[in-house]
Amino acid sequence: MGFRQGVRSVRSRLKWPVSRRGQRRLTQGVMLGCVLALTPATWTHAAADGRLRTAADVPARDVAVVFGAGLWKGRPTPYLAHRLDTAAALYRDGKVKVLLVTGDNGRAEYDEPDAMRAYLRERGVPDGRIVSDYAGFDTWDSCVRAKKIFGVDRAVLVTQGFHIRRAVTLCRTAGIDVYGVGVDEPRDSVWYYGGARELVAAGKAALDAALKPDPRFLGREEKGVTEALGRRRASPAAPVGVEPAVPGP
Repeated sequence: MGFRQGVRSVRSRLKWPVSRRGQRRLTQGVMLGCVLALTPATWTHAAADGRLRTAADVPARDVAVVFGAGLWKGRPTPYLAHRLDTAAALYRDGKVKVLLVTGDNGRAEYDEPDAMRAYLRERGVPDGRIVSDYAGFDTWDSCVRAKKIFGVDRAVLVTQGFHIRRAVTLCRTAGIDVYGVGVDEPRDSVWYYGGARELVAAGKAALDAALKPDPRFLGREEKGVTEALGRRRASPAAPVGVEPAVPGP
């Protein structure tokens, strides 16, 4: 069987469209699929316009929210370390007064917020100026908890450049007036993976913004941020301290 006969045989078995009309419809379907896939990412880019700044020109805010980005052998990964370095610099420069570190503590042996706290303390940030959110399982959860649990109304967000637009969009949807500082990174394989992942994550972000679900773990109001700022919270019934997502043994 010749090559052309083989192609015809495969097409007939798979019932591929061979007419011009069929090819045109297939092309249109692929283009429509691409448009639908890119629409959420386009939305996050548009929604964050005018809210991105550098560490040098970001407006001062009381609170910086630093998003988790994984641990390696109990220590922050390089990307998370770069976020924390930027947050520590914002604190030293007087741009923010309190750092809210939000990450995953969904199991006892994995504790992003405490690792983030230890890293910041090593770089001179006082422990009393660091507040831990142990249930920041994803960006939406972190934003909603910052607003509802920690009472954050205005903040600077610190994360990598490929993530900052989604973070700004979701925190604004959650009711926080935010500016975002995107941390620059070399264009390595991790950076490209993060950028590709954002295309998928933007779809979930659009659903979160539309449905506004409660976080996986909401819990009670916390006084950590207000106490770190030396203020009193309006609700006297709010518990003292920060409640981990995973109870101790």
